[in-house]
Amino acid sequence: MKVKNFCFFLIALLVAPLLSIGQKLNVASYNIRYANPDDAKRGDGWERRVPVIASQVHFFDFDLMGVQEALARQLEDLDKLLIEYDRIGVGREDGKAGGEFSPIFYKKDRLELLDHDTFWLSETPEKPSKGWDAALNRICTWGKFRDRLSGEEFFHFNLHMDHMGQEARKNSSLLIVEKIREIAGDAPVILSGDFNFDQTHPNYQLIVKSGVVEDTYEQAPVRMAPNGTFNRFSFEGTGHDNRIDHIFVNDKVRVNHYGILTISYKGHFPSDHFPVLVEVELD
Repeated sequence: MKVKNFCFFLIALLVAPLLSIGQKLNVASYNIRYANPDDAKRGDGWERRVPVIASQVHFFDFDLMGVQEALARQLEDLDKLLIEYDRIGVGREDGKAGGEFSPIFYKKDRLELLDHDTFWLSETPEKPSKGWDAALNRICTWGKFRDRLSGEEFFHFNLHMDHMGQEARKNSSLLIVEKIREIAGDAPVILSGDFNFDQTHPNYQLIVKSGVVEDTYEQAPVRMAPNGTFNRFSFEGTGHDNRIDHIFVNDKVRVNHYGILTISYKGHFPSDHFPVLVEVELD
């Protein structure tokens, strides 16, 4: 009996680490900058940037990536380079392919999509609309996923808030908290996006003091954040620590690492925003 018990003990020691491996996920938020023809004049055109962005995704092994400012043709280009990923999301103008998307890319062999939808950051979130004093239509895309390795189910919300409307950003912050409660309930939650406000703004406090989600920057025991997340395609634009791109999680998600990936190539940046990458575990 003692030998049998010892064998069970050894098996448990060997199997337990393997079971925990499946819970780790690399999650990114990446404003890829819409394909503006004027960017090409200074060497920052989309065609030059897209292979670098795809290389970042592959090198850092993103499992999930919330993207902002993506036009339909940019998504088609990424699809060709990121063949191991699928994506969800619609265009903000018509709920189909019009205008910018806030899509979520996910690794197909790692994650199973269970449900998904998009809502607008407005007084009428169920249909294409511009909210409050916003300059543009703004959206949040969400997906419910199952980790194929661990069996854990969780939600990922990804958004892009307005860059002009003060009331729009405030009310969008309140709306996203309400929607997370409504849609995700007690499940693990990840919220990523370009919020267009930094960690010193009152709207940031609305989110982190809501009791729904917390900032992964603050939660991570290991952190690499040499500067803020917006660079304006200029090295001179990096001398600040303003984080307007955020990844938040609820208390069902443990944060291991947080990083702002300040990678350049041939004197250029792949986007006018740096991607944010976190390693998390689902409790």
